[in-house]
Amino acid sequence: MTPTVQLGPVLEAAAQGRFPPVDGGWELASPWSDRVEAIVALTGHAYIAVRDDVAPSRLHELGVDGFGGAHDPRVIHALAGPHGWIDSLDVILVRTSAALDPAVHLVPRDDLAGHPRAAFAGRVRDDLRVLGTTDRSCGSLVTLGRGLAGMTEIGVEVDADGSGPSGGELIEAAVVGVAGPVVAAVAPGNARALRTFLRCGFVPVGSVQLWVR
Repeated sequence: MTPTVQLGPVLEAAAQGRFPPVDGGWELASPWSDRVEAIVALTGHAYIAVRDDVAPSRLHELGVDGFGGAHDPRVIHALAGPHGWIDSLDVILVRTSAALDPAVHLVPRDDLAGHPRAAFAGRVRDDLRVLGTTDRSCGSLVTLGRGLAGMTEIGVEVDADGSGPSGGELIEAAVVGVAGPVVAAVAPGNARALRTFLRCGFVPVGSVQLWVR
């Protein structure tokens, strides 16, 4: 089994309104990391990013399809195994335009590397950078790393007491220096974060669920 689909171009095209066929089908995709495997679903079409020891016949047996079957909890449980780690189902958002004149300046903040948000990002993304404001008393942070589909993935944490920059200000400051599209994965129930990313020019393109066997 040799997966040929690269998910980065698929997500970038979807952000521009060019989606795969709405045919209920699915395709194998090349995993972008040796840390995680994933199911990515767009409108009526799904992509399964797994290592090459998973046979397509096994996925057919599990009922994978592009009309919701790919995200059946029983599918991911079977692929992750009884002791595997399974992440939550997230909305995929992509931003293709650059930010201009951010109101906040961010700097590397290695002192925040142990923050739960940064620690989680470090488990599922590569080449992670943790950024924050120059005010060391501020707990707001941004993570940037090579994540979903091999793209630059962003994560944001706003200071709990609300005294630091807003989520939108952190996003704008972080993406201004990034060449190329930026992707974010946000829980569907986190409406406040979803609204913030939408206001910052991100567009929803699909859904993703990660797992580690």
